[in-house]
Amino acid sequence: MIPSRRLYLLLFLGMAIAIATAVILDPQTSVIITLIFDAVLLILGIIDAQWVKRQKVQVSRQTLHKLSIGRDNPVVLTVDGSSRSCRILIRDSYPQEFTVSTSTFDLILPANNTQELIYTIHPDRRGEFPWENIYVRQLGRWGLGWHSWQIPNPQTVSVYPDLIGLRTLSIRLAIQNTGTLRQVRRFGQGTEFAELREYGVGDDTRLIDWKATARRSRPVVRVLEPEKEQTLIILLDRGRLMTAKVQGMQRFDWGLNAALSLAVAGLHRGDRVGVGVFDKEITTWIPPERGQQQLSRLIERLTPIQPNFLEPDYFGAVTRIVNQQTRRALVVVLTDVVDSTASSELLAALTRLTPRYLPFCVTLRDPQCDRIAHNEEEDTQPSSMQQEITKAYSRAVALDLLAQRETAFAKLKQQGVLVLDAPADRISDAIVERYLQLKARNLL
Repeated sequence: MIPSRRLYLLLFLGMAIAIATAVILDPQTSVIITLIFDAVLLILGIIDAQWVKRQKVQVSRQTLHKLSIGRDNPVVLTVDGSSRSCRILIRDSYPQEFTVSTSTFDLILPANNTQELIYTIHPDRRGEFPWENIYVRQLGRWGLGWHSWQIPNPQTVSVYPDLIGLRTLSIRLAIQNTGTLRQVRRFGQGTEFAELREYGVGDDTRLIDWKATARRSRPVVRVLEPEKEQTLIILLDRGRLMTAKVQGMQRFDWGLNAALSLAVAGLHRGDRVGVGVFDKEITTWIPPERGQQQLSRLIERLTPIQPNFLEPDYFGAVTRIVNQQTRRALVVVLTDVVDSTASSELLAALTRLTPRYLPFCVTLRDPQCDRIAHNEEEDTQPSSMQQEITKAYSRAVALDLLAQRETAFAKLKQQGVLVLDAPADRISDAIVERYLQLKARNLL
């Protein structure tokens, strides 16, 4: 039995009664009356809590499936009430290293009622994590005592890359396939023949098929679409720079989400997609394939991989791709750079891919560096001279880092390497958009 607030208030009332009876009667009688009053209250509180055992609510957690890193994942608790309305407190045993929207539920459940309680959990790293028991407290009908117990509900749940974002992206690409892609075809952006249709206002006259026009006695145009069955190779760096935390997640996790998003886009566009993960060597290699089975294979193979503190061997990774991939391909390297000197090996490796392949360097920038460089930090408190000097120094360092990155990117662009430098938390959308642009412009 756990005493309730009401019981504590009544016990304090007993102290007031003791003082009053001591004034009216003798102190010995006052002590006896107070002890009897408190004993009766405690007995009633114990009885109140014991009655809860006969009418306990039933609480269960719906089975948790794969969770997405960096997302608010819903967790559902189902509460079945008893024949009486009651007040209950519920706390789930979620992994304490993650943040949740609601740690404890406090509610009044009507009689014979069932409710679903939903809280969200925000994982910031991948792996397997345990959910254990559900802790419940139920207040007695008199409101004097709580009965507390726990419901065994152990479960091990896997945290995957951003599966929620991948589902959203798949839906968006499917809509584009029926809408936007038709518009692309209408303007003739592509090299692969798709169909013949009647000429419409705004169509390119160079796409008129004169033989078909002669047969049908009305203008007919050829509809072209971006070429399919091309090859997309994604190289994901798992080295030292990818271990740094950006917006609460490791840079590698942002890169993994971007790699899978790009793979989804490539598979939706009919391309063959392969992925390699490397540090001093390519530790994981999934050859290019087409179809949705390839996406499932990528997710299962890439999810357990964690970054390490080794220096990446860009030249070795690119050399292996050159030796294995004979046909032209879009080779995307997901990594980060500091400056042109520290990233000289990356520059040499990517320039080796030109002109046979189309190299694409994608770097994940820390948004915090942008905010410091452009004075976007919120400052509502007055600053001392020392703090102002520190801020000025931090801004100078951030601006210098950004300038050195731009210098490195300029050298890459001069060698024919495509470059995308975007904040880590927005890299997935940016890389998919750039890939779709490359497909529409037939650069591959």
